[in-house]
Amino acid sequence: MSEFSLELNEDQLQIQKWVHAFAEGVVRPAAHEWDEREETPWPIIEEAARIGLYSLDFVVSSFLDPTGLQLLIVNEEMSWGDAGIALAIFGSSLAVAGIYANGTTEQQDEWIPQCFGSPADVKLAAFGVSEPDAGSDVSSLKTRAVYDEAKEEWVLNGTKTWITNGGIANLHVIVASVAPELGSRGHASFVVPEGTPGLSMGQKFKKMGIRASHTAEVVLQDCRVPARCLLGGKGRLDERLARAREGKPTSTQAAMQTFEASRPAVGAQAVGIARAAYEYALDYAKERKQFKRPIITNQAIAFKLADMRLRTDAARLLCWRAAWMAARRKKFEAGEGSQSKLFAGETAVWVTEQAIQILGGYGYVRDYPVERWHRDAKIYTIFEGTSEIQRLVIARAISGLHID
Repeated sequence: MSEFSLELNEDQLQIQKWVHAFAEGVVRPAAHEWDEREETPWPIIEEAARIGLYSLDFVVSSFLDPTGLQLLIVNEEMSWGDAGIALAIFGSSLAVAGIYANGTTEQQDEWIPQCFGSPADVKLAAFGVSEPDAGSDVSSLKTRAVYDEAKEEWVLNGTKTWITNGGIANLHVIVASVAPELGSRGHASFVVPEGTPGLSMGQKFKKMGIRASHTAEVVLQDCRVPARCLLGGKGRLDERLARAREGKPTSTQAAMQTFEASRPAVGAQAVGIARAAYEYALDYAKERKQFKRPIITNQAIAFKLADMRLRTDAARLLCWRAAWMAARRKKFEAGEGSQSKLFAGETAVWVTEQAIQILGGYGYVRDYPVERWHRDAKIYTIFEGTSEIQRLVIARAISGLHID
C-alpha cells in the first residue's frame, strides 16, 4: 500500500506553475478592464488557446488525472488571477462535462472537440439547465423536447436563463423534459449545434460580479435537432423512461449528473478568489502603518488574517477530498461534493469581506481589487446549487431521509 501524501506530484507542480504564470502575467493585469467592459475577453481566450490552456487535450488530461486534482489546481490558479476571465475561458467545460456524463463514446468523440475548436478558430460551448421558473427546483423544467418520428428529429421549445456563454456559444447542451409526468426522471440532454434554426439569445444579464463571463438567456422556438443529438441515444432513453414508469430505479438525472461532477472544481474557483484576497490583505497589513507600526501587529488584524488562511486551507482540503473520491469512484456518503462547494463558496464571501475590512476605505473603491473579488465571490453561494440546496443534499445524505 502506498504511503498517504498530500504532496502534488511533479507533473501537477509543473502545471500549477505554468497556469499560475498565465494567471499572473496575462489574466490579473487585464481583470479590471474586462470587469468594467462586461464583455467576453476574446483576446485572452485566444491566447489561452494558443498556449494550449484552452484546448481539448488539456481539459481531457485534467478530467483523466487519476488523482482528480489537476482540474482543481487549474481552476484555483485561474480564479486567483480573475474568476470572471477564468469562467470565460473554462465556461465550456460544463458542456463538456454534460456530454461526457450523458453521451455515448461516439457522441463524446464527435461533440467534445467542437466545444473548443482550434487556436486558429476558437469555439465556445454552453450548458443550459436553469429556467425563469426552475432554478434550484430542476424537476420543474418547462423546456420540452418532442420526438418527430417521421423526420427523426427532436423539437425543442422553451427558455433557459443564467446560461454561461448562452447564445454566443458555438454549441449548446440543453436539458429538456421529454416526459413531464415523470418530473426530473423525465429529463434528457440534447446537443444543439451551431447554426441550428430556432435557437437565439435572449436577455444578456448585467451582473454584480464575474462580469467578464457572458451570461444570458437562451431561447428555443421549434428548434429541431437530428435524433443523434440526444445524448445517450433514444434506445437508452426509452429504457430509462420505461423503468421510471414502472417505479423502478433509474440512473441519475441528466442535470444532476453534470453538477455532481463539477462541484469540487467550482469550489476550487472559490478557493482561488479567497486565496487572492487573503494574500493581498496580508501584504497590505504588513505594509500599512497606523500609530507608527504595521497594522498586522494588532491582534484584531492578525487574528482576522489567521482565520482567513485557516478557512481557505480548509476549503481547499474539502475540494481535494471530493475530487479524490470522485476520481476513485468512491460513493459520496455524506454529500462530500456539496460540502466542498458549500464551504468554499461561503469561505470566499467571508474572506473577501474581511479583506475589504482590513483595507478600510481602500478596500471599498475600485482602484483596489478586493471589492471586485468580493463581488465575484458571491455567485459561488448561488450558481450550480445554492448554499441552501447544498445543505439539503448533505442533510439527506447523512440522515437517509427525505428532507424538504
